[in-house]
Amino acid sequence: MHPLQTHKSEDAVHLSAEPAIASPRPPSSRQVGLLLAGVAVGGAALAWVGINDRAKGMQEVESWTERQAVPTVRVVQAVRGPMDEDLTLPGSLSAFYTGTLYARASGYVTAWHRDIGARVRKDEVLVEISAPDLDQQLAEARATLVQLQAAVDQAQANADLSAATNKRTARLVTQGWSSEERGDTDRFTAASRMAALSVAKANIVAQQANVGRLEELARFKEVRAPFDGVVTARNVDIGDLLTAGGTSGRPLYRISDLHRVRAYVNVPQAFLAVMKPGLKASLRVPGQGAPFDAEVTSTANAVAEDTRKGLVELQADNSEGKLWPGAFVEVRFHLPSDPGTLRVPATTLVFDRNGTQVAQLGDDHRVALKPVTLGRNLGNEVEVRAGVTIAERLIDNPQEFLASGDVVRVAGEEATPRTASAN
Repeated sequence: MHPLQTHKSEDAVHLSAEPAIASPRPPSSRQVGLLLAGVAVGGAALAWVGINDRAKGMQEVESWTERQAVPTVRVVQAVRGPMDEDLTLPGSLSAFYTGTLYARASGYVTAWHRDIGARVRKDEVLVEISAPDLDQQLAEARATLVQLQAAVDQAQANADLSAATNKRTARLVTQGWSSEERGDTDRFTAASRMAALSVAKANIVAQQANVGRLEELARFKEVRAPFDGVVTARNVDIGDLLTAGGTSGRPLYRISDLHRVRAYVNVPQAFLAVMKPGLKASLRVPGQGAPFDAEVTSTANAVAEDTRKGLVELQADNSEGKLWPGAFVEVRFHLPSDPGTLRVPATTLVFDRNGTQVAQLGDDHRVALKPVTLGRNLGNEVEVRAGVTIAERLIDNPQEFLASGDVVRVAGEEATPRTASAN
């Protein structure tokens, strides 16, 4: 047999041994219905999810919009004032008395006796001045006074002689032994010499005054301390040429009475009403440990227009000499305070044509603008005399457009109020 035929017959045997493949059957109507129903349910589910997400998103947008339409504010409350209140202000120290000494006699300095820091007694000699010109003027004035005194004596003698002559002539005229012309001449001569005597006496009085003036100036050749105190400045040395009456330059000496010191403070207008004499205060000087007791003695009774402050004077004991004039000092006033007076931050105030108001927030988150009566302005805080209670909530930094009845949201609170339109 041919080999090719053998292979063909084997292939035929193998083919006849395999089972026959069945042809596909078309799906039944029940299967098709189930498939369509599943597709419809899936589409409905997807549509429901989409609609729900869309509604939720719209609700969130509406809620966000509503929140944005309601202003967010911060609230504060009024607080009571302290039982005791301190007011600290900068000030400066001054000596109780200060004497500034200038030259009253022209000349050269021959000696000075006290340096800065020295304690001096009243009328103690500090500077000696050599004034030869003044000495010469005084000697000349005294000599002139002697001349004028002699002139007075001469005028007195002439007046006495004329008076006696006039008396004799008047008697002779009466008896007819002398003419009336002679009598008139002697009478007028006596009157003239009496007038000359008065002029001579007036001249001597004037010259005595001139001598006294020069003697007083001569006393100024010694510059003396005007009171007990401490030398706080010395600007003179031996050989210096001094000019009498000069006050434009540096003084020769400055003497300060430091047994007490004065402190001057510029106090804001809001506190001037309590600055009464006797008000207690304490002074603290940089570099000094413990404060010093002081009290108000007087005020200027005037307010500076540029600063709206008034000058207040205090005095403090300085028997130990620890306080120096010219030093910077912190003055702490111990002010009486009314604990019933409430204080609010200055940022809660609203100023408009209706006056001064605050924005009070009710429990329903509605704003109510209320007028208030203010007391002192304390800087960051102000005193409120009337119009606010300690339990009320006040809006801090209220917006200008807020009006009574507006609804607001408080920062930090979870509950969000609904607007008036939503209600």
